[in-house]
Amino acid sequence: MKKHRGFSLIELLIVIAIILIISAIAIPTLLRSKITANESSAVSTVRTISTAETTYASGWGTGYAPGLAQLGGASPCAVATAAAACIIDPLLSAPPFVKSGYAFNAAGTVPINGVLNGFEVNATPTAVQSTGVRAFCADQSGIVQFVTPGAAAIGVAAGSCAAVANVPGISGPVN
Repeated sequence: MKKHRGFSLIELLIVIAIILIISAIAIPTLLRSKITANESSAVSTVRTISTAETTYASGWGTGYAPGLAQLGGASPCAVATAAAACIIDPLLSAPPFVKSGYAFNAAGTVPINGVLNGFEVNATPTAVQSTGVRAFCADQSGIVQFVTPGAAAIGVAAGSCAAVANVPGISGPVN
């Protein structure tokens, strides 16, 4: 009769312990990488919406768009109108206005004689410390700002983004 050889219980427990230690080190790094990727996507999207607002204002001659819905349109977009300009992705311009773990909001501001002479756009993480840490905003100046503590929505009222204080590491412009 031959003797069967295999792993002992102690050897299996040691292998499982090593796997658990490696995962305990790797998982937080992976989560932080996901947050960084979401924040990069949010900044890029805020810049895209800012550019779209400027394109809308110069293309339609009626000032900036009242909201995200007017910057997008149906998919596929056959005819661009002031109500659906087909400038941004239809997935971003339709409720719930969420992309890569961030919720987006935009509004035309500073109405003068029926023309919106400014805009505010913001991006807020849908789950703070899970999808993102910082909230972002931009206005007609084109400067993208961020706020870290609590990542509360900055708001889309006139001057909300301009009112973000420049505190190194906590708030201020993004590069």
